[in-house]
Amino acid sequence: MQIEGTRIKRTRLIQTDQYVVAVEVEMVIPVDDPSEPCYESETIQFLQEVKDRAERGELEWLTARGKVYSAVNVA
Repeated sequence: MQIEGTRIKRTRLIQTDQYVVAVEVEMVIPVDDPSEPCYESETIQFLQEVKDRAERGELEWLTARGKVYSAVNVA
């Protein structure tokens, strides 16, 4: 379902224990309530998929869609 309004691009960070993934997503500033940008349902599903795949360590899929940062252990 498409929400009517102005579309803007934003970078979102998805964090897991091992990785942080930076992905660019589209947000919408609705015509009816321009006070705050919102996500469409497809974007929310995409962000959940990124989190799930990051938790499973699917680096090839993740790097094709954003920047992946790996946690390092400090002694």
